[in-house]
Amino acid sequence: MTRIALIHALSHSVAPVNAAFERDWPEAVRMNLLDDSLSADLARGGKGLDAAMHERFQRLAQYAVDTGAEGILFTCSAFGPCIEAVAQRHAGIPVLKPNEAMVAEAAQGQGKLGLIATFAATLVSMPPEFPPGIALEPMLAEGALDALNAGDAQRHDALIAAQAAALRERGCTRIALAQFSMARARAACEAASGLPVLTTVDSAVRALRLRTDQALR
Repeated sequence: MTRIALIHALSHSVAPVNAAFERDWPEAVRMNLLDDSLSADLARGGKGLDAAMHERFQRLAQYAVDTGAEGILFTCSAFGPCIEAVAQRHAGIPVLKPNEAMVAEAAQGQGKLGLIATFAATLVSMPPEFPPGIALEPMLAEGALDALNAGDAQRHDALIAAQAAALRERGCTRIALAQFSMARARAACEAASGLPVLTTVDSAVRALRLRTDQALR
């Protein structure tokens, strides 16, 4: 059985991705590694993705590989360069950034894409990962992550859905939810906007399964 390491920087990412695996790849053996200080340290540290942060990601990945992981999926979208460095070091197995599969799927669509995040740093790191030809409209759902942290999932979803409706008014023809923790708001966004909604969770599980199968052949 294929062993997959899921490395999280937010506790809220754990449930959505494990639910997606249960639905779309139940035979995979999953291990969950959580360091919920990563996002907090990035937000308050003022140093960005410095050498110390890169080293933390390398250590997390090496631990996963040492346990026999045959694929690694990182689930926090604010650490792209750190994850890319991990992928270079462990080129023999699939190492996915949380958003790269969704970016690839979005690139195949047409029209302006509304990108919603609840963590401000994500709207700095993620837009450059989209191809130049994609018309992108970033939007921060302010207060949504705080609501989720406080246990108010309904308010979290409602704040994100309100931004989805606003993005429709700005001419967006589709919506992308930038973080794994936001996947739970997909239905609310679809209802509020009437637009198709991509999530990093669903795209990532599909892509990781395909790449892992190819690597193990």
